[in-house]
Amino acid sequence: MIQVIPSIAIRKGNVVKMRKGDPTSEKAYDENPLDLAKRFEDHGIEVVHLVDLDGAEKGGPVNWHVLEAIRGHTDLKIDFTGGISTDGDISKAFEYGADYITAASVAVTDPELFASWIISYGREKMTLGADVINKDSKELLFRGWQRKAELTLFDHLDYFYSRGLKYVKSTDVSRDGVLEGPAFDFYEDILKRFPQISVLASGGVRGVDDIKRLNDMGIFAVIFGKAYYEGVLNLKDLEQFLVKKEA
Repeated sequence: MIQVIPSIAIRKGNVVKMRKGDPTSEKAYDENPLDLAKRFEDHGIEVVHLVDLDGAEKGGPVNWHVLEAIRGHTDLKIDFTGGISTDGDISKAFEYGADYITAASVAVTDPELFASWIISYGREKMTLGADVINKDSKELLFRGWQRKAELTLFDHLDYFYSRGLKYVKSTDVSRDGVLEGPAFDFYEDILKRFPQISVLASGGVRGVDDIKRLNDMGIFAVIFGKAYYEGVLNLKDLEQFLVKKEA
């Protein structure tokens, strides 16, 4: 069964979402990150994707206090991302409560370092963030989606696939925040080329039918945000994807 993972993106203390990665389109929601995390937990969610947008742009994590608060007041597992670029960042992230790390920019700027993390911290702990301008060009974006890399997704994945990579989170940025549906054929291409990689799909989710289709394709997990914040996707609708725990 596909894992459903809500995204909590933080900038300047606010929970925010953008359209297609455009900072000028950013919308802040009247949500407290901790209250939001507790609500997700109450509905059976087990993992949240915590995005430090300030850190992604700065090149080093900033919102440690949000990570610490969610860890201290919930039992959620936290996938933390945003500006992680050194071993010190990773150590601090785990110290403050992260269970998993997603890193993107450092994998572009220093691929050998990220490859070493897969070995030293374990492939279960490290997810490669690999987001593209659109599904057709497959050109990579990094540094908070504000810079374009001089390589394509498949070349990028080839390098890390041969070095033990298990998880990749990939977004077609042209679909992000616009509620037009995920780039299904894009994910099919990844699965076909790299059948042993577990894919976390992100961007464009409109509702349960999209999640069902991704599940049927064999996608490991789906990350959603805008659909929930805009009231299009109800948390109760997700119960069919959540494993019921025995009392």
